[in-house]
Amino acid sequence: MCRSIKTLHNFSPPATDDEIRASSLQFVRKLSGFTKPSKANDEAFTHAVDEVARTVRALLDSLVTKGPARDRDVEAAKARARGAARFSAS
Repeated sequence: MCRSIKTLHNFSPPATDDEIRASSLQFVRKLSGFTKPSKANDEAFTHAVDEVARTVRALLDSLVTKGPARDRDVEAAKARARGAARFSAS
C-alpha cells in the first residue's frame, strides 16, 4: 500500500506539492487501514492528509544537507534496474 511513498528530500527540482500530497495520502491510508474512507470518516481522513502534507512541506523546507541534490531521472533508472534484477531473479 505504501509503494507511492518516495524519498522527497534533496532532489533537484524539489518535491512538488502533488508529490507531497500523494505520499501523505499513502501514509494516512496505511495508518488508517482505509484505501477510501466511508462518508462518515471522509472529513477526518481528508483533514489528516492535509495536516500530514503541511507538516511534510515544513520538514522538507527546514532540512539542510551538505550533499549534492540527487537527479530524479538517475534515481528512477536505479529503481528500475533494482526492480528488474529483483523480479528476473525469482
